[in-house]
Amino acid sequence: MRTFTLLSSALAGLLIILVGGMIPSATFIIKSNLSLEIVDLPISWQVPALIFTGLFCGPEAGLIAAIAYLTIGLFYLPVFQGGGSIGYIATPAFGYLAGFLPSVWITGRMAQLRKNNSMHRLFITSIYGLTLVHAVGIINILIGVMTSRWDNKLLELLYIYSISNLPFHIFLCIPVVLLTKSMRKLLILE
Repeated sequence: MRTFTLLSSALAGLLIILVGGMIPSATFIIKSNLSLEIVDLPISWQVPALIFTGLFCGPEAGLIAAIAYLTIGLFYLPVFQGGGSIGYIATPAFGYLAGFLPSVWITGRMAQLRKNNSMHRLFITSIYGLTLVHAVGIINILIGVMTSRWDNKLLELLYIYSISNLPFHIFLCIPVVLLTKSMRKLLILE
C-alpha cells in the first residue's frame, strides 16, 4: 500500500511540474484609475510547481517526480523552459534543473516536520528550496565560466539565470504556500 501511495504521489508531482512548466506566470497590478491590469512575468510556474511538489507530496515522491521530469526532458520531450534533449546538460540552465533534486528533497523533508505547518514556516521552507535550485545553478555557471564552456561573462549569466528570475520566484512562493495550505486542509493532512 505504501508503494502505491508513493508512486501515485510521484505521478501527481510529475504532472504538477510538467503543467507548471507550461503555464506562464502573471500578476495583477492596480492602475491609477483603480482598474486591474494583467502583467506577464518572465518565468513559468516550473520552479514554483517543483516547490509545491516537495511541500505537498513529500521528499520521496517529490524526488521520484523530479527524476522523472529530468529524464523526460533529457531523453524524450522538450519540457524544460528552454527546450530539452541530452544537449541541455551543456547549457547554463541545466544547473538549475539539477538543483531540482536537492531542492525537492529538502523542501519535502522540512515540510514533513509538524512544526512547519504554519504559513510562515511553509514560506521559509519554500525559500530554502528555491535557494537550493539557484545555488546549484550558480555553481554550474561558475564551473562553466572557469572552464570556458560558454562565451558569456559571469555577471551576464548570473543576471540571465538568477538575478532577473529570483524576485519573481520568491513572489510565486506566496501562492504556492497558500495552495499547499489549502490542499492539506482539503485532504485532511493537517
